[in-house]
Amino acid sequence: MHDHQEYLRIYMNDQLALGVGWRETARRAAHENAGSPLGEALDRVAAEIADDVVLFEAIMRRLGLARNPVKPALAMAAERIGRLKPNGHVRSYSPLSRFVELDVLVMGIEGKKILWENLRDLAGIQLPDIDFGALIERADGQRRMLEPHRRDAGREVFGGRHPASAPAGGGGARTTRRSASAPAHPGKEPSAGPAR
Repeated sequence: MHDHQEYLRIYMNDQLALGVGWRETARRAAHENAGSPLGEALDRVAAEIADDVVLFEAIMRRLGLARNPVKPALAMAAERIGRLKPNGHVRSYSPLSRFVELDVLVMGIEGKKILWENLRDLAGIQLPDIDFGALIERADGQRRMLEPHRRDAGREVFGGRHPASAPAGGGGARTTRRSASAPAHPGKEPSAGPAR
């Protein structure tokens, strides 16, 4: 039967492979968008993700967890294979490519926040020079940097409009719909139990 340390080793190796995949995605996206505000944001995020991978590897060493070299290599290979998927253009980088990369990176950043929380709160890892709270805040900053660009890329791909450009009024339903948190009748609290 596996002990807790073995479970942690497997989990950490899986997370390391994911981190390597996100690092490679960020570097590729930064290269494809070089010379633009998005490219600058991606350059910074890619550098921070690379730092996170290095730090993560150091944490594994300090905990005495052996690395599995195959999983990160497979993650890098999968990232390269992913470049071949259809993107609406035959050879060139497309708006869909940009949006998918940003979407993947934002999901990875959110996953990384959960990872740091798991190590701190569930695994109970305490290292004097590792501030998991600061790492979570840094991930929040990465999300904030990319989110406006991700939304713009999604609107470009799907033809959506910015909320500010929506027609005034937005339809009559908005003026008649009750708030989900408001009671059905003034002065009467909504029932928490099933209807009878």
